[in-house]
Amino acid sequence: MPARSALAAALGAAALLCAAVAPAVADPTESVTIDRTGHVAKDGTITLSGTYRCTGATGMAFVSSTVSQGDRTSVYPVGGTAAQCDGAEHRWENTSKISPNPLKAGKAHVQVTVTELRSGGLLLLPAFHAVEDQDITLAQE
Repeated sequence: MPARSALAAALGAAALLCAAVAPAVADPTESVTIDRTGHVAKDGTITLSGTYRCTGATGMAFVSSTVSQGDRTSVYPVGGTAAQCDGAEHRWENTSKISPNPLKAGKAHVQVTVTELRSGGLLLLPAFHAVEDQDITLAQE
């Protein structure tokens, strides 16, 4: 089997494995919050922030966020922050420049996830520590 076909088969199997794995129930002491106001600059830079708390990570963990407006059919990733899963509350702030800028000041929807990448043999598998969905206001900078 050519290397490209083998790689495609492995990635396809990984995608099916991730889709088949039910999300684990997060520890009730783990959480993530989203500040009620985010910021959008004229150049399309979006800044979102909040707090998180996670424990027991054995792999690399991070806080990722997405934002959408209107009918939520277009969702835009907004950066990622390394997470320190030591049980203490920490601040997170994610910033990304979205170009061309489809987002405007006003109501928006944000989803934030604290995710750890754990070794699963040859693959890194996601382990979710906390997820939050919230409507916010994007303020023009």
